[in-house]
Amino acid sequence: MKRTSALGAVVLLGVLATLACGTKTQTVNVMVPPRIDLTQHEMIGVIEFGSDAEGELGELATRRFTESARRDQGMIRMVGFGPSDAALETVDRHELDPEAFRALGQEHGVRTILVGTLTISDIRPDFSIASSLRSGSITAQVEATLNVELIEADSGASIWSRSANASQKVAHVSVFGGKQFAFDASDPERAYGGLVDTLVRQVTRDFQVSWERR
Repeated sequence: MKRTSALGAVVLLGVLATLACGTKTQTVNVMVPPRIDLTQHEMIGVIEFGSDAEGELGELATRRFTESARRDQGMIRMVGFGPSDAALETVDRHELDPEAFRALGQEHGVRTILVGTLTISDIRPDFSIASSLRSGSITAQVEATLNVELIEADSGASIWSRSANASQKVAHVSVFGGKQFAFDASDPERAYGGLVDTLVRQVTRDFQVSWERR
């Protein structure tokens, strides 16, 4: 009798477990499209990002940004204008004001213009430098900020902007006279590509596919 009761209890538990599994809500990964559809803004003119540091940081950041922004956007038409001074020279302007953006849009046939600035706010060497040292190559912890905007060419109005901050160790930093620092690596991507990639990943999220569990 006791054995029969125990067997019945096991069967009952099995039924309850089956019912519980049947009513359990399943979660799946759902693709969320980019928040910003760049096809609505093309053609897009790209002015090389400005940088307050020596070296090729601005050019590298511009290239990495456009690559990342286009990754999930399909075929997006972009045209490079080069550095800001070169772009302004083509329309006989001296600063990036609404009139300059309008002139650039008309001159190059673009609807939107991408501009950005990479600012180095702090450089902290990983070791102290002797006062007698006049120059040398060191490794440093660098803090940087990347600001990027999409400008409507016709009006000069900002239609999207985002900024990012990052702190990361950078190689091949040179010091001159104990005060002046510069990024002068022969291979800039190896020297500070990681720092640029960290900033770009943050800034380009609006242009990329994301995934949510639902």
